[in-house]
Amino acid sequence: MAIETEVLVLGAGPGGYTAAFRAADLGKRVTLVERYPVLGGVCLNVGCIPSKALLHLAEVIYQARDCAGKGIKFGEPEIDLEQVRRWKDRVVKTLNTGLAGLAKQRQVQVVQGTGHFVSDRKLEVETEEGAETVSFQHAIIAAGSRPVKLPGWPNDSRIMDSTGALALEEIPESLLVVGGGVIGLEMACFYHALGAKVSVVELADQLLPGADPDLVKPLHQTISKRYEGIWLNSKVTAVEASDQGLKVSFEGSEAPESQTFDRILVAVGRRPNSDSLDLEAAGIQADERGFIEVDDRQRTSVRHIHAIGDIVGNPMLAHKATHEGKVAAEVICDLPSAFQALTIPSVAYTDPEVAWMGKSEPELKAAGVEYDKGIFPWAASGRALGIGRREGLTKLLSDRKTGRILGAGIVGPHAGELVAETVHALEMGADVEDIALTIHPHPTLSETIAFAAEMIDGSITDLYLGKSRKETK
Repeated sequence: MAIETEVLVLGAGPGGYTAAFRAADLGKRVTLVERYPVLGGVCLNVGCIPSKALLHLAEVIYQARDCAGKGIKFGEPEIDLEQVRRWKDRVVKTLNTGLAGLAKQRQVQVVQGTGHFVSDRKLEVETEEGAETVSFQHAIIAAGSRPVKLPGWPNDSRIMDSTGALALEEIPESLLVVGGGVIGLEMACFYHALGAKVSVVELADQLLPGADPDLVKPLHQTISKRYEGIWLNSKVTAVEASDQGLKVSFEGSEAPESQTFDRILVAVGRRPNSDSLDLEAAGIQADERGFIEVDDRQRTSVRHIHAIGDIVGNPMLAHKATHEGKVAAEVICDLPSAFQALTIPSVAYTDPEVAWMGKSEPELKAAGVEYDKGIFPWAASGRALGIGRREGLTKLLSDRKTGRILGAGIVGPHAGELVAETVHALEMGADVEDIALTIHPHPTLSETIAFAAEMIDGSITDLYLGKSRKETK
């Protein structure tokens, strides 16, 4: 069977379906190829959405336990793992159904199967009914990424990646998380809340490598009281599987002696799915890491073929992919569009949450940029104290000469929601005085952003800094 289309989109994750829907809205005939029977890709089906649904349950459990110290005591939760799975799956299915409806409304043709290029104008799709050929005028590659597997490890079902962890086969007595990045720490949070004894090993010298150390510190302090161990500057050297468990050997400056765990979660990164697409047949070359190089119009070296999302490089985030998808669709439709984001925010939905955007303090120091910083501790926030979360903080970084916002970070409940204001400020070229003079509702966590700006501006009254900086400037 042969299909002819104007725009082919390969991959129906957040970037892919966004690109397909935008191109259809702009009048193009669109074919969307997806290997799974439902739309949404890794993010919706085995990533962002199910993990955040489960992390919500973790948050409820932690809050219930925390209330004991405030005079309200609940019994220990009774975990019905099958019902938890059904609820998580119901959340995913609701969104799957919604996406299928949106594709139908837009008359986007969906083909289920695994696609690979046979030329720069044709894609072959292996379906259950056999091979289909899709001829296209334009293509958007949105094939995503997959978890990195560590070589030399035993092939054992007790060793999980993020997809396996979200399947919730059981809550193990003990769990080792290999990788202290966002995915590893989020899964650690959920499994600990449900009763697992969790340990984390990370090769770098801090959790959440790349994030500002000031933001990581409150998270590290909190989870170090909960978890059995957090071993930095360390790595796994061997895993031996037996009926008694998984015996793990370590090495590194903080590495422990060998220990045995019931399960291991490997979360050491993701790699792009470019190696299965036969890109060479389309005249496209991936780099040594498997990423496809694109310009700010998301065009590859073959100008009528675009690429978006994880497959074009870091950060591998759904919200980056969706914006790139819109750009690719609009460029195909001859609109003056380009991906020129000044920053892409990152969020770890741990407890507490950590969110950051723009430049970090180490990055500014390395670049020799003169900057000012304002750190407002949530211990001075009435709202934070009222919800029992004094460990948080809000941090702003600004250009010393112009006052413009350069970066921001927040650690504490709902940090992922709060950071959007700082992203907007950076994109709009706001300075700290703009934020300080913007009236925020009280008492809220959002006003800590204004307080951090006032720390730089010198007008803060909720803390005492000595003689007003405004008077000394």
